[in-house]
Amino acid sequence: MYENPRLILDSSNPPEPGEILWRTPSNIAIIKYWGKHGVQLPRNPSLSLTLAASCTDTVLEYAMKEAPDNAIDLEFYFHGEENEAFRTKTLAFLESLTPQFPFLRQLQLTVRTGNSFPHSTGIASSASGMAALALCLCSLEDRLFGTLQEADNFDTKASCIARLGSGSACRSIFPYAAVWGATPAVSGSSDQFAVPAEDLLHPVFKDFHDDILIVSTAEKSVSSRAGHALMEGNPYAEPRYAQARNRLTVLVDALRTGDLETFGKIAEDEALTLHALMMCSNPSFMLLRPDTVALIEKIHAYRRDTKHPVYFTLDAGPNIHLLYPGEIVAEVRGWIEDDLKQHCADEWVIQDWVGEGPEEL
Repeated sequence: MYENPRLILDSSNPPEPGEILWRTPSNIAIIKYWGKHGVQLPRNPSLSLTLAASCTDTVLEYAMKEAPDNAIDLEFYFHGEENEAFRTKTLAFLESLTPQFPFLRQLQLTVRTGNSFPHSTGIASSASGMAALALCLCSLEDRLFGTLQEADNFDTKASCIARLGSGSACRSIFPYAAVWGATPAVSGSSDQFAVPAEDLLHPVFKDFHDDILIVSTAEKSVSSRAGHALMEGNPYAEPRYAQARNRLTVLVDALRTGDLETFGKIAEDEALTLHALMMCSNPSFMLLRPDTVALIEKIHAYRRDTKHPVYFTLDAGPNIHLLYPGEIVAEVRGWIEDDLKQHCADEWVIQDWVGEGPEEL
């Protein structure tokens, strides 16, 4: 998809050196994607809310090579320092994209990137990181060749490219909410790329908060990539995929009508299902921590006692995403300060909310 062998630069008329900068948010899946096939294709559709404060800034610098060769020339900096592990991963990603962007072999490239939140801890840093890089690449194509002038075409290609780097990254291209994976519940949905879901949202969800309670900043013991692979032998895989498809249909109705109770039940059930699947893998693994469980119990008690619509979800890590409407932000953040921070590493809480999507700077 999107292969274009004609995207070759004229070496007799090289472009001026330049740079492109995108700020791209992470996203939090309400219906989880866990299990894939083929080239980064999902076993079930997923739906996410796009965040605002948890983001990645990525600069792509480029210049024409002085002497042509067939290698991709890449320097990589993470938070201002060279990072060979990330460079190796990014280089392999760019190599895989040469059918879509053949001009990459003609350029000297430098990537400078950094997050506003800890990576590899279950806050979808690969989503914001790979989405930011995909947006930079599509902007570069459009700057050099003028081939992605229409916004819809640009976003669709960026989402498809982001998916090839990290499945969940394809959802970070869009504001407020996105759906990835073919489902009859959402017109135009596809396994190849995500589609915007802003039109599905009742106004209450466009003012939703997601305060991330950082239980641990340690790198996960099992990567998401390895966790996805373990779904192939999981005895509960097929029932899980059917469950996710059914839950997404119910969730879409709840999002349209502003049904907070149904939304919250699905969000929490999906989070616990995700971690149950990890525990049922072979070999099994557990990413929850004692403070994760303590926080879940306190959330249940707080909701029961106050009747406030406060819910949780989890990505593939120990950190709690606390979800609630903006109208109760003062009460909830007071509660976090008084009772929940003690369970967080260095009392770290990222105050986040549903946001307007990526921004080219």
